[in-house]
Amino acid sequence: MMEQLIAALSPMTIWWLAALVIFAVAEAVTVNLISIWFAGGALAALIAAGLSAPLWLQIVLFLVVSGVLLALVAPWARKASRVNSVATNADRHIGRQALVTEEINNLQESGAIRLDGVIWTARSESGEVIPAGTTITVKRIAGVKAYVEPAKVPAEV
Repeated sequence: MMEQLIAALSPMTIWWLAALVIFAVAEAVTVNLISIWFAGGALAALIAAGLSAPLWLQIVLFLVVSGVLLALVAPWARKASRVNSVATNADRHIGRQALVTEEINNLQESGAIRLDGVIWTARSESGEVIPAGTTITVKRIAGVKAYVEPAKVPAEV
């Protein structure tokens, strides 16, 4: 039964079926929403091949359907699948001001700030040396280090 079915399939039907499987497996392995659009195009071409459409029409269908899915559906799917990031406790410090307790010198890999009563290892965002006692603004947190710059307007003490 299976041999008769395979014998009845045209070479292009088998080719498009193989392409569909390859694109689907590639998407399942990578989960990047890249090859799934080409799997849709391969499905359209497979249907056309099963209906004995000419090769040029199969190729055009593959390209058009893949292009339309990529252009119209991909942006929506990426937006819908984007997981909302949850801010960590450290993220609440970004934009806040603090006091330098130990001179910040990236070349010497030294520097510390006191923020909410906690001492953080600090590095200068721009690479400039920031002396102890300077009021800074936290620009970002990477691991256990706060990347800072001198505050434009010093904080009220």
